[in-house]
Amino acid sequence: MRKFIYSGQLSTLTVAGIESFIKDFKNGNLKAHLKSEPEPTNQGPLTVIVGTTYDKIVNDPTKDVLVKFYAPWCGHCKTLAPIWEELANSVADIPDLVIAKFDATANEAAGVAIRGYPTLKFYPKNNKAGVDFDGERDLASIQKWLSEHSSAYKAGAPKQATNDEL
Repeated sequence: MRKFIYSGQLSTLTVAGIESFIKDFKNGNLKAHLKSEPEPTNQGPLTVIVGTTYDKIVNDPTKDVLVKFYAPWCGHCKTLAPIWEELANSVADIPDLVIAKFDATANEAAGVAIRGYPTLKFYPKNNKAGVDFDGERDLASIQKWLSEHSSAYKAGAPKQATNDEL
């Protein structure tokens, strides 16, 4: 459901102005209006994505990006929030892995259709179409999933000692 905003003053709107707006719409000359919260001035280990920063962060070809699309009122989202924060802190030293959150009730991004909350999507460096996260939603399970799907995580995660090394 795309929205387009008339850029002129409604108080001076004319029939010619409406015709021009419709013509621009039909010719694909209008840019859809997408909701966005203000861009955060400071980012910590957990990256906050808003509508205007979505493409820059998610589609960065040098980064693997794991995004939690959430609604602030959602109980499951609230339960996942501290786990998501802990995950972001645990990978803060991996520069090409981004753990992010996107409030899908206050922000929109072209091509993103979220049907339930929370939705977890992974955007690896080589597939910005995205991959649905389908694992359990606890820290160990998410880290294990990343170890299987994220080249950045595989390269930068702390190595676990094996029984042979102990």
